[in-house]
Amino acid sequence: MRRLGQVVRTAQGLAIVRSPGEEHPDLGTEAVDESLRTVGRVVDVFGPVERPYLAVSPDEGTRLAALVGSKLYAR
Repeated sequence: MRRLGQVVRTAQGLAIVRSPGEEHPDLGTEAVDESLRTVGRVVDVFGPVERPYLAVSPDEGTRLAALVGSKLYAR
């Protein structure tokens, strides 16, 4: 598994994740939390090339507010 980054905030029903570097996953990549529970999928990449932001669309039943501050990983 590869680290996606840390959830920095929520916006318009998406979790906004700050990537640790310039490499990022493909759109549609499954995002999991530290306990390997699927929380959503990457739907957009934006921002600076050096450390882009990833927009993660949550799966049904995932509470966005609970994700803020947590680390997500690509499965």
